[in-house]
Amino acid sequence: MSAPCENWEGQSTVRPSLFNDQYYSWWKNMMRDHIIGEEYELWDIVTDGPLATLKINIEGVEVPKTRADCTVEDFKKWEKNAKSKKWLVCGLVQDEYNGIQSCTTAKEI
Repeated sequence: MSAPCENWEGQSTVRPSLFNDQYYSWWKNMMRDHIIGEEYELWDIVTDGPLATLKINIEGVEVPKTRADCTVEDFKKWEKNAKSKKWLVCGLVQDEYNGIQSCTTAKEI
């Protein structure tokens, strides 16, 4: 079976579908559509990894920026990274969350 068989009135546009160790393909598609509907770029962060906030140090090597070095644009990138992770976490029941709680990015989840 590819989707839950309960008779629901419809899906919420506010909260994502919950994953409970069944129907992974259905849940993944629902989460993708939900996240893209929230903001298209968030799904790119889930699949490709977080948006980088880098600077070039004295040796000419790119390194992550510290909070003090960040611009408004960098903070917007951090916010998008956090939003993409939040939507995935909100779609998990507690048992599933326990397995991913140490992940720091949406891609890791």
